[in-house]
Amino acid sequence: MILVEPKPKDEILAFLQDERAIFIVACGGCPVGAEVGGEQKVLEMKELLESNGKKITGSALIEFLCNKALVGIHIGRHINELNEADCMLVLSCGVGVQAVANTVDKVAYPAFNTLPMRGVAGVWQSTERCNQCGDCLLYLTGGLCPITLCAKSLLNGPCGGTNNGKCEVDKELDCGWYLIYERLKRIGRLDLLKKYVQPKDFQKYIPSPQLRSSSLWALER
Repeated sequence: MILVEPKPKDEILAFLQDERAIFIVACGGCPVGAEVGGEQKVLEMKELLESNGKKITGSALIEFLCNKALVGIHIGRHINELNEADCMLVLSCGVGVQAVANTVDKVAYPAFNTLPMRGVAGVWQSTERCNQCGDCLLYLTGGLCPITLCAKSLLNGPCGGTNNGKCEVDKELDCGWYLIYERLKRIGRLDLLKKYVQPKDFQKYIPSPQLRSSSLWALER
């Protein structure tokens, strides 16, 4: 299980400030196990956004967002609602946000932060990877994670060694920031590249004492 916690409401409202119509996508897997997901949480998020002047075009609760086959099947049933939306708000871990962003060409904003568990979680294996940094910034990068896609985990653009869209460290790999640029260009959001990302707070990488003493960390607790 991947453990997540909701982002502060003020942070969510801040990065949605310029968005008018929003489609909510929620994972029915790990967030439900962590008691921060499910239909009730979707309704609470809908109420929060509507009370702050946002239009919710629709919502979808999908069993496991890390399974892009499921995402494609379920999200296709909401094509009209998605077309009405300016963006998507995704209630899941970073893997789910990336899977949704790779399925629908709209900006995908993360409603949760993925918490560090010091190990690989048992999720549907695909190309999306989440580093569990505790402070998700996928809304700035078109749903592609620079920490996992960039060999150097750079947060504000590529290094000077990228060449023809390939990584300096491993020339068989696409440059993560080249992929991010192409994604943002495709969805018409190159303006997001102008936003400066502060250095990571590495305290958020360390599981808190409260988490380490809970059954979410180990069932024996």
